[in-house]
Order: sequence, then structure tokens, then C-alpha cells
Amino acid sequence: MDLKLKLEQLHQKVVGLKDQINTEEATKNAFVMPFIQILGYDIFNPTEVIPEHTCDIGTKKGEKVDYLIRKNDDPILIIECKHWKESADAHNSQLHRYYHVSKSRFGILTNGIVYNFYTDLEKPNIMDEKPFFTINIEDLKDSSIKILESFTKSDYNLESILDSAEALKYIKAIRKEFEKEIENPSDEMVKLLVGRFFEKPMTASRMVSFKEYTKKALTLSINESISFRLKSALSINEQIEKQEEAVKTNPIDENNDSKIVTTEEELEAFQIAKAILREKVPSDRIAYRDTLSYFGVLLDDNNRKPLCRFHFNTANKYIETFHNGKDAGEKVLLNNLDEIYNFKEQLIKTLDNY
Repeated sequence: MDLKLKLEQLHQKVVGLKDQINTEEATKNAFVMPFIQILGYDIFNPTEVIPEHTCDIGTKKGEKVDYLIRKNDDPILIIECKHWKESADAHNSQLHRYYHVSKSRFGILTNGIVYNFYTDLEKPNIMDEKPFFTINIEDLKDSSIKILESFTKSDYNLESILDSAEALKYIKAIRKEFEKEIENPSDEMVKLLVGRFFEKPMTASRMVSFKEYTKKALTLSINESISFRLKSALSINEQIEKQEEAVKTNPIDENNDSKIVTTEEELEAFQIAKAILREKVPSDRIAYRDTLSYFGVLLDDNNRKPLCRFHFNTANKYIETFHNGKDAGEKVLLNNLDEIYNFKEQLIKTLDNY
């Protein structure tokens, strides 16, 4: 089972259980341990996943981190847990203290729903104040799941993670600053953009106006970009739906004209059906299409408007009517062509459906 599906199942579990989880210990057992297991680590092996691992700090003895994970006897990850109702963005002081004595390069602070990943990009052996990566079980994104894969037991590679950690950290920081600029453009941003086309002095009053213009321009640009992508996606979906409909209404084997033989009997049956139907619609609106499977009578030569079908390619002959809807055809045995007149009511009712 792939990582995404396992995480989605964990999300369902979180949604179903969290209102019954009243303690930090219950959060660890119900949410955090399954998460560790999803990453591929054996939660029942106390040499691989060590609960309540002692992290003595100077004169403070008996300090314990909730979990230490080892791979090949090397500590790779420490995890500090909080109750699911607490914020995973706070209380990182404990994890910060444990980090430099655990010899692990990565630390996680979690409430069982949000998992914040930390490392020491800024100063060696001192955990950074801000996480370089966050994954939220209640808001799973493919990009986050892809990053999480590098922490699984099968794919764990220290150097690879460290190479990407710095990039993740700064991309996250840049994105945050950009979002702040969209919400409230700074003087520096306004001067940068406006200075490229506006040559007059930037007075205080002009700055106020251009800040508002900049905010509207950035918002409009992003909204139009989103709208364009949505329209493109909808257009693709419409094309797929049309292709699927074409396959349903025009099966491949029925379009092989070289194998289709229209018989005199089929044409005679068509003339009878046409004589019945022309009482309600002009005769030029009644058409036929012969296929390998059946001989179809159509309204306006449209496959989505079948009036009836004749199945004459077997020993027994049948008429198929659509008075209950085009997707609810009913086949009835015909002893002779004259019996087609017995289906006048059904044929007329089918016309009413269109």
C-alpha cells in the first residue's frame, strides 16, 4: 500500500477518534505511533523505536523525549508529542533542549495531526527555531507526501534530506514573505515595481495610492492565473467526457463499415417504423444507421436519440424500444415484421422523451 493511501486512512482515523482522545498519552497511542509505523519503522521493536528515551541535559537528569528512532543503530529522529488540541507550532523548547544531546539530525514536534520537522541549518548541533518542513494529516498535499517519503525507513538518506532541507526552508520563507506582500505591499515592493515605469517623485500621497494599486494588481494577476488553470482543467475534462460518450454511442466494432450488410428485411422494418413515427414528426427527421450489432432508427440522425433498434442478425428477430429512456431499452421477440405495428404506442412515447 502506498504512502498516500496509508496517510489518508490515518486521516480518517484521526477524524473519527479525536473527539474521544482526552490525553497526550492517548494522542501518542492513537495518532503518533500509527504515523511512525506508516513511515516503516517497527513500533514493537524497542531498539528501533524507543519510547521515553532519556536525554540527560547537563545537571538535569532523567529528561525524556517521547520517541527516538534509530536506523542501523544510529539515532536519526526524535519526536516530541503534544495533545491533539494543542498547537504544534508552540512548545518547541523541550525539543530544542533534547536535540543537541540526542545526536539525531532531525526532530519532530507534533500534536498527532500537524508534524513540524526541524534540523540544524543555521548553527551546527543547535536546532533551528523554525521547521523546514510541515505536513498536516488533515490537509495532505502530494508535494508534502513526496518530501515525507525521504523519511521512510526504506528511503531514508541523510545527505539527500539535508540537501533539500535548506531549499525547503528558504522556499517556505520566501513564499510567506510573498503572501505578506500580496496582502499588504511594502514600500520597497511598491518602489521596485512602480519605479520601472513611473518616473515622477514618489510622494507620500502617491505611495498610498500605488500601494493600493499594487495590491489589486497582484491579487488580480493571481486570480486570473487560477481562473485560467481551472478553465484549462475543465476544458480537458469536457474533452474526455465527449470522447467517452463517443465510445459509448459509437463502439469501434460498429463503425467497421466494410463488415456491415444492410438487408432488405431491415430496410422494410425501417419503413414500417417510419410510417408510424411520421404521424408525429416529419419523415426527414427519421434516419437509420446500420451496425454490426443492430439496425438503429434515430431521430435527427443522432445516436443520443434512439427511437428503436432491430436485431435481425440472429435466428430470432427482436425489436428494442426506448419508451422508458435511451438507457433502458427493452427487447421483444418479433414473429414477423407486421408485429412492428403493435409497438406504435412505445414508439410515439419515445418521441416524447426528446
